[in-house]
Amino acid sequence: MTYVIAEPCVDLKDKACIEECPVDCIYEGERMLYIHPDECVDCGACEPVCPVEAIFYEDDTPEEWKDYYKANVEFFDELGSPGGASKLGLIERDHAFVAALPPQQHDE
Repeated sequence: MTYVIAEPCVDLKDKACIEECPVDCIYEGERMLYIHPDECVDCGACEPVCPVEAIFYEDDTPEEWKDYYKANVEFFDELGSPGGASKLGLIERDHAFVAALPPQQHDE
């Protein structure tokens, strides 16, 4: 089991979760952030600091956002397990599911 970042993060990327993550497992894609399922230690530090409530424990992900689990896992298929997001910085791509989404509107 792992944590999942879902649709409220798309086109927002607040990054408060990155600052709280003790194992540096939250990676930045073009349009959203992704949690590496093998590097996450399920501590839950990221969840309460997300201002848009985009982070869910895998089993608690709302039904309408279940596809984001697959997007979070498959984002790392090509990347592997780099052992920390900070050394990579922005990864200039997204999972195809996220890349295909229309631009997301967020209240300022």
